[in-house]
Amino acid sequence: MNKKTTIDGPIYDARQLGTPKMLLLGLQHMFAMFGATVLVPALTGLDVATALLFAGIGTLLFHLLTGGKVPAFLGSSFAFIGGYNAVRTIGTNPDGSVIYNNDLLAYACFGVAIAGLMYIILSTLFKVFGVKKVMRYFPPIVTGPIIIAIGLTLSSSAITNCRANWLVAVVAILIVIGFNMWGKGMTKIIPILLGVLGSYIFALIVDPAERASVAAAVSSAKWFGLPIFWKNSVFHLFAGPVDSGVLWSAVLTVVPLSLATMVEHIGDICAISSTCGKNFMVDPGFHRTLLGDGLATTLASLFGAPANTTYGENTGVLALSRVYDPRVIRIAACIAIVVSFCPKFAALVSAMPTATIGGVSLVLYGMISAVGVRNVVENKVDFTNTRNVIIAALILVLAIGITYSGSIQIGVVSLSGLAVSSIVGILLNAILPGKDYTFEQNDQGATSVDFKV
Repeated sequence: MNKKTTIDGPIYDARQLGTPKMLLLGLQHMFAMFGATVLVPALTGLDVATALLFAGIGTLLFHLLTGGKVPAFLGSSFAFIGGYNAVRTIGTNPDGSVIYNNDLLAYACFGVAIAGLMYIILSTLFKVFGVKKVMRYFPPIVTGPIIIAIGLTLSSSAITNCRANWLVAVVAILIVIGFNMWGKGMTKIIPILLGVLGSYIFALIVDPAERASVAAAVSSAKWFGLPIFWKNSVFHLFAGPVDSGVLWSAVLTVVPLSLATMVEHIGDICAISSTCGKNFMVDPGFHRTLLGDGLATTLASLFGAPANTTYGENTGVLALSRVYDPRVIRIAACIAIVVSFCPKFAALVSAMPTATIGGVSLVLYGMISAVGVRNVVENKVDFTNTRNVIIAALILVLAIGITYSGSIQIGVVSLSGLAVSSIVGILLNAILPGKDYTFEQNDQGATSVDFKV
């Protein structure tokens, strides 16, 4: 007689649930990361299929390097969107819309590949000197305003996309807000995906031209195809003549953004630790998790995929399901790899209405800035301290001012607002006296975690 197994409490070995349930849980994690992961290439001009492929491969590589201990999924990073767009921007139209040259994306990908190597450097520093000594150079007064600036500098592109059809954009915004605020269970975890789907369907219903365009794009695409394209890779870039000025500009624009993503990574690992009740900061340790994230980012970028990052959406799924087995995450990664080999699906995503992208990105970019605000608030940054005010003020003004007035040209190299502000913020924090922040692993905050005994 077969009895139904009753399990109380968290599950650290999903094999006891059986293969069908493990597959279903993996599919759930795939859907959680899906909306944000495919939206990044849609916003930057990168390929959707390649993004899915290397999200899966990057996740598996991360698990390999961390001993399969951390239930983290690596999806496309939003932090580098400003870098991709800055590198591929070649001017503006009379109506104010930006003119992009996607042939320059390979230069941006090279910059992101170098940014991934910064993770390895930080990983080594963590291993040699420990967390506290390294984090003193990346306090919330530096990382918080940088994250705020990333969202704000992206805001104009969101508005431009919304102008394509404000009705469709508003539908996307309302759906995202609705499920974020009042969603139950899984719907609260995937509001971005639901916003994209809802707005997409609405656009197809109300706009016959949009419907015809999507139908043509999807029907012409094949069911099966390779998700790697030589012309999009960094290897193709170096196969011909390289513009050294653009190359160095890309590196100097993109690499400083890794400061924010590395701190984001630390926060995500802390959040996963808190959710699972295990101290992943010690075992396998930040040096291993950073190494996995960095190498995954570099590998993805070399083949023309977006940078990878640990996903908070999947941490939410962990909290919802209470199944903390990393095997489930690896199943999700394998599903993402399989889906990436379907060009018809990639065509469906690539044909997404501009207004849908605008509406969803309007919320997302605002949320990026809000994360920066939360980073400052949760870590109780003292703005009565003149030192902190000066650092935050210069980071924000430089980032936004330079972005909208034009990059700083030094010889053949152009420096973006985010690059300049990041460098200035780090230097000011190192030089100015009166440091008042110490990284603590047992404090509540965006870069720490509290373990309940």
